[in-house]
Amino acid sequence: MAPSPKSRPLDPDRTRALIGRLWREEVRHHPRRIVLALVCTGLVAGLTALYPVVIQQAFDLFTKGDQRIVWAIPPAIILLTAAKALAQYGQAVSIQSTVLRVIEGLQNRLFRALTRADFAMVSREAPARHAARFTADAAAIREALTKAINAIADVLTVVGLVGSMVWLDWKMSLVAALLYPVAVVPILKLGKRIRRASGGMQERVGEAAASLTESFAAARVVRSYRLEEAEEGRAAKLFAHLRESLLSIARTRASLDPMLEAIGGVAVAAILAIVGWRVSQGEGTVGEFTGFVAALLIAARPVRALGSLNAALQEGLAGLARVNAVIDAPRHITSPPGAPALPPGKGRVAFEDVHFAYEDDRTALHGVSFVAEPGRTLALVGPSGAGKSTALALVPRLYDATSGRVTLDGADVRSVSLESLRDAIAYVGQDATVFDDTAFANIACGRPGATRESVQEAARAAAAHDFITALPQGYDTVLGPGGARLSGGQRQRISLARALLRNPRVLLLDEATSALDTASEAAVQAALATLRHGRTTLVVAHRLSTVRDADLIVVMEGGRVAESGTHDALLAGGGLYAGLVRAQAFVAA
Repeated sequence: MAPSPKSRPLDPDRTRALIGRLWREEVRHHPRRIVLALVCTGLVAGLTALYPVVIQQAFDLFTKGDQRIVWAIPPAIILLTAAKALAQYGQAVSIQSTVLRVIEGLQNRLFRALTRADFAMVSREAPARHAARFTADAAAIREALTKAINAIADVLTVVGLVGSMVWLDWKMSLVAALLYPVAVVPILKLGKRIRRASGGMQERVGEAAASLTESFAAARVVRSYRLEEAEEGRAAKLFAHLRESLLSIARTRASLDPMLEAIGGVAVAAILAIVGWRVSQGEGTVGEFTGFVAALLIAARPVRALGSLNAALQEGLAGLARVNAVIDAPRHITSPPGAPALPPGKGRVAFEDVHFAYEDDRTALHGVSFVAEPGRTLALVGPSGAGKSTALALVPRLYDATSGRVTLDGADVRSVSLESLRDAIAYVGQDATVFDDTAFANIACGRPGATRESVQEAARAAAAHDFITALPQGYDTVLGPGGARLSGGQRQRISLARALLRNPRVLLLDEATSALDTASEAAVQAALATLRHGRTTLVVAHRLSTVRDADLIVVMEGGRVAESGTHDALLAGGGLYAGLVRAQAFVAA
């Protein structure tokens, strides 16, 4: 099995490819900010390199008793530090502005990829795992990118300070140049360890986020069944695994700065001893000695920063590889090249010997055939797992049939443009989807650009207008996450109004009333009657009393069509449908 993008090693070629791609797709689109950052960076580096020279001049003037130490050096230092402070501010702001815009662009591309990805691919993982890519991975990429850009400043600063050291004492500069590269080997080894640990850490973050989301969503069940301790124990294990992953990275990263500090200390001590000996022998001035040591000590910080760059870069590149893996995931549910629009028609849906199997080879449909005539209602019924919802999902191409074909108005749904196909279909499920937006926006998304009058007309037809106008700001009331301000029946009527506004040829209803109480169901059923009028409707229902008036009932079992007919004909036939009706009647009694 090929390694996943979360664990596959980042070899030099792949690292260069990732960096090159990030430059081409995001970074290079911000030239003015990059130029400003480079200008400020160059100023910071140049002004920092002047510090040792000013110190050298000050000490030499002091030892000579020159009065310029009083009236020339202090103002020079003030001007130097003020100029550097302004340059540092400009550098920090321009770098962060560039980095955040790059991350924003990356997040937009990732979100676009996920919203347009195959339904099968998105549904494989919990929503919280996808969300973690926008947070944990984005944070790692942001840190790596910030440090990488700051590394340019550190390199220029070190180059400037090396120039100062060469100007002050070129012989000792050679000694320093031989000592610092000793740190390169351990830095590279630590980077590889951090890269490996980063993949495990991101996995644990995704697991923890998914588990927490699941637990909070099941709050009613957790309390009703007294599962608090079980959930706490499950969460504790996840947090422990996350802690171990984070601690592994922390230990590795924590060893880096002390290592660089120790190596730097040895280098500084050795150079101090040699420089001090040379000055005592009359081979240099006190100012040169002091300036050289100052340059060496000032260079310690950017050198340490460059040493820690590799660790942050490896984490960021690992996160970037995971994000790119999602962006690059192939899409199978797409419009064929040059696909025509769905031909005009009244919504005739036909299943012709349709077989379907999921990616894990679970077969869901075996040779299913039926026809939903225009303007009529066809109900799919049967025991759980019979393949009813799977069949419904093939119409808007959430999945594609493995063999056979599904047609709409005579056209194979796979042969027409995906946009025109889905524009002709409206879907209403058991869990009404309501966005954290206004009531108006929630209905209007059924037909972008719809007028306020048409939205209100659709709401009236769905029996939603009255309760919407009773909200604090009417149609402009924000409904909260998942429509928290509404009851279940009200949320369902919002989704029905959205479907009505869409004015589709084909209406797909998947258990649209099964989660409602009797009063809410009555209101929603009245709205459904309006919505179904004159449209081809495919209904999936377990509650058989809701489909007895369907024009055709298709009974499914084990992924096959067991029988079909009207309610009365199937009841008289005494088959599977009749048994299901008797069972539900017995339960109801």
